[in-house]
Amino acid sequence: MKRETSLVRPDWQKKVEEIGFDFHHIDGKPYWIEHARYHFSTAEIDVLEAATADLHGVCMKAVQHVIDNKLWARLKIPEAWGSYIADTWRRGDPSLVGRFDLAFDGNGPPKMLEYNADTPTALYEAGVVQWYWLKEVLPEADQFNSIHEKLVAGWTAIAKMLPKGATVHFARSETQIEDLATSEYLRDCCVQAGLQTETLTIENIGWNGRRFTDLQEMPIQAMSKLYPWEWMAREKFGQHVLADTTAFMEPAWKMILSNKALLPLLWEGFPGHPNLLPAYDTPDSALGERYVRKPVFGREGANVALIGGGLTAQTPGTYGEEGYIYQQYAPLPVFEGNPALIGSWIVGGEPAGIGVREDDGPITHNDSRFVPHWFD
Repeated sequence: MKRETSLVRPDWQKKVEEIGFDFHHIDGKPYWIEHARYHFSTAEIDVLEAATADLHGVCMKAVQHVIDNKLWARLKIPEAWGSYIADTWRRGDPSLVGRFDLAFDGNGPPKMLEYNADTPTALYEAGVVQWYWLKEVLPEADQFNSIHEKLVAGWTAIAKMLPKGATVHFARSETQIEDLATSEYLRDCCVQAGLQTETLTIENIGWNGRRFTDLQEMPIQAMSKLYPWEWMAREKFGQHVLADTTAFMEPAWKMILSNKALLPLLWEGFPGHPNLLPAYDTPDSALGERYVRKPVFGREGANVALIGGGLTAQTPGTYGEEGYIYQQYAPLPVFEGNPALIGSWIVGGEPAGIGVREDDGPITHNDSRFVPHWFD
């Protein structure tokens, strides 16, 4: 794995905007860059793919463990939601997409930092934007990227579980540009799978006393929502979910996996796993001199603190009320001054590709730069 200089297309902004990627700058700073690229060997891609598949497997076992033992309190999940979450798991409500964040430099096993299992973004950038870049800049090269094909296949499988002629509603914020782009990309893949779709904002979801409805009072049979489960579970309106009249993508059992309290559970269940880092509910000497404190329901790198051994980085935010977990520090590899994180995608239960994000500091944020990749 190495970072190398890359040809910048003279009209790259126009080209990415033509495919719907109009947030290539965020708050005036570059979000998509192509003066650099990440180069992997085939062997490194194989390692990442195998690690992603293995991590998905242990996470599925963790879901079963939580449900069997009703560990709702430990994961800060309201007790009233336990039966509903268990029902969505036991009847096989399908999951479409998730993203593991990995520390990997090409040497040694990739280490899982966390699992963005519920509302992962950077999907369009990984699945489409970097693929178009590759076909123009390195047409003879390859890329670890079957995201689009697997998304369409995933929606096709979901369509077979829904009533004939069912409509999928896509609910999201339309003021958060990355959320909107991710939701629209998922909707496009859904349309390609032959399903009917409608869109609405989270705020415009209605309740008629029996089920969720849209602005036209149309019952919402299935909903792809880009809104965190942990927020819904704590809001009065969200309690209507427990009536179980709408199929959700992602399903409620993903609440277990999108929770940082999953990390200590995984370490307990699979101690010494090569792709896991030691993690605990409280600071523990087994963490070593340096470790990371993460809020249980943190998002986008907020309220993360690097502690010990000269580490001083800490990010602001509004998370932490439900408590923190503590994970052994695994430094991101630094390439030409850029700490780089690998987001490895699971689509339809299978590894589907990667996206590389880099920042000026050691903690990755939602506006950290996206850099395309290729392999021999």
